[in-house]
Amino acid sequence: MPSAAPTLTPEAARARAIYDLGHSTVFSARVDPRFSYCMYVPPHIDQAKHPMQLVVIMHGTGRAFVEYRDAFAEFARWNDCIVLCPLFPVSPLGDGNRDGFKQLHEGNIRYDHVLQDMVAEVGEKFGCDFSRFALFGYSGGGQFVNRYALLHPETLWAVSIGAPGSVTLLDPSQDWWVGVRDAEARFGKAVDVDALRQVAVHMIVGKADLETWEITHREGGKFFMPGANSAGSTRPERLESLRRSFEAAGVKAVLDVVDNVPHDGLKCVGQVQDFLAAELRKLRNE
Repeated sequence: MPSAAPTLTPEAARARAIYDLGHSTVFSARVDPRFSYCMYVPPHIDQAKHPMQLVVIMHGTGRAFVEYRDAFAEFARWNDCIVLCPLFPVSPLGDGNRDGFKQLHEGNIRYDHVLQDMVAEVGEKFGCDFSRFALFGYSGGGQFVNRYALLHPETLWAVSIGAPGSVTLLDPSQDWWVGVRDAEARFGKAVDVDALRQVAVHMIVGKADLETWEITHREGGKFFMPGANSAGSTRPERLESLRRSFEAAGVKAVLDVVDNVPHDGLKCVGQVQDFLAAELRKLRNE
C-alpha cells in the first residue's frame, strides 16, 4: 500500500497548492534530470470521491507535452485522475536525434524505465498506488505506447495507441522493431501476451491522416530494416495491421478511425477520453 502524503507546514501547503496541484510546474525526473514532466493534479485530491488513478500522456516528435496536459485537465478533475506528461527532449546524447524515445532505448537510455520511475515518483509524492496506470500517446508518442505496451502490459489497465508512423506488430516471426521475435534478447524481458490480454486496448487515427513523406522507410535510413514498410503505406493502414496482429494473438483492440481528421492528436482527445472514462467505470465497478 502507498504511504500517506506527509503533513505539511502552512508555507509548504501553500507552495504545494501553487506548484504541485492543478496545472503543475515542470519537474526534473529524479532518476535522470535530462528528462522532466508536468502534471495535472485535481486540487480536491485530499477529498476525492475515489482513489486517484494515473493517466500518462506521451508526447510526439513535437514535444507538445504541456498542450496534452492542458487538454486532459478537465477530464482528470472530473474523473479523479492525475495526468502525468513526460518530456523526453531532442538530443539527450548530443547527436540531434529526435526519435530515440520512440524505440524505448537510445544509447544507454531506457525510456521505458525512466517513465516507470516518474510514475513511482509521482505516486510517492501524493501517496497513491500507481502500480497500474493508463497510457496514451499520439504520433511518435503512439510508437512509444505501442512498444511500451508490448514490453510492460502488467503495468497498465488501459492503453490508447494514436496514429503511430511505424508500428511494432505482435508478430513472433519478425525481429524488433517490426516484430517481437528478439524482444527478450534486446530488452531482457519477453513479451507477455497473457498479460496484454488483460489490458483494455484502444487505437485511434484520423481518416484523413494519409501523408506518407515522414513515415516511409528507405534503405540507408536509421530505422530501415526488412519489413519496415510492410504494415501499410499510411498511418490508418499501419494501425489496422497492428490491430490485426493483436487480434491474431487473442488481444482485443478497438480501432477508432475519425472522420475528417488529419494528423492532429488534439482532435482525437475526445474519443480517447471517452474510452478512458468507460474503462475507469469498469475499474471502479461503477
